[in-house]
Amino acid sequence: MYTNGKNGYACGEVLVNTEWVADHLDDPQVRLVEVSVDTEAYDSGHIPGALGWSWKEDTQDTLRRDIPNPAAFGALMSEAGISNDTTVVLYGDLDNWFATYAFWLLKMYGHDDVRLLNGGRKKWIAEDRPLTTLTAFYEQTTYRVADRNLSLRAARSYVEASLNHAGRAMVDVRSPDEFSGKLLAPPALPQEGSQRGGHIPGAANIPWSKAVMEDGTFKSAADLKALYEGYGITANKEIIAYCRIGERSSHTWFVLTYLLGYPNVRNYDGSWTEWGSLIGVPIAR
Repeated sequence: MYTNGKNGYACGEVLVNTEWVADHLDDPQVRLVEVSVDTEAYDSGHIPGALGWSWKEDTQDTLRRDIPNPAAFGALMSEAGISNDTTVVLYGDLDNWFATYAFWLLKMYGHDDVRLLNGGRKKWIAEDRPLTTLTAFYEQTTYRVADRNLSLRAARSYVEASLNHAGRAMVDVRSPDEFSGKLLAPPALPQEGSQRGGHIPGAANIPWSKAVMEDGTFKSAADLKALYEGYGITANKEIIAYCRIGERSSHTWFVLTYLLGYPNVRNYDGSWTEWGSLIGVPIAR
């Protein structure tokens, strides 16, 4: 693990601030992409030049409930005018829930230069920076899709094999009420998606929101290290992060992988909607 002096983060270069984005709005080598929970947020106003991806349609295969296959991912990148050497900067609402999910997806497909706007959409708007309702268009490219790096993902079989595994640890990033089984989803969302409430046995409950400050930017590396190590989520273990559908856990995956430099972190994107409905697997409350 190395640090670059940027809040002590292991890979701080993947985080860009609003000033950096403002300075690169006309940079042809940079492609801004908004991926928000509110799929109408982009149309209401977005960073000039940014494209809008729908988390429901663009970053997953809704028929298979899976990540896009290589052909679909290649088409998404090509239609966005993204080449293999393009710097992709992602941002979104709710402190970058689905922006980090898209980051995880791009890294799974091996895109080299992916960055995240620290503070996301909220930070940009809070600073009264420019927004536009004009939809951006770019010349289509021919994107070369790499083999998927499946070591970044936890399948349900891997999670089940990790129960009582001394070298692995699980972090449930949902709210305490979801973790306890009182709720099946965040309060603002429909209470559906799984047959049972609770959590995976042995998982530590560290809500994703504990990693960010009020303005949506990430806490310092020292604060993050103390937070996760305090629950036994340490760099010498293989870590599995999960939530309800995989977007909040991708936020924690990003923190552990890029800000703290943990070498083996997987996002269980099946998360509780899958585990909570499986027959024959244990849960805890």
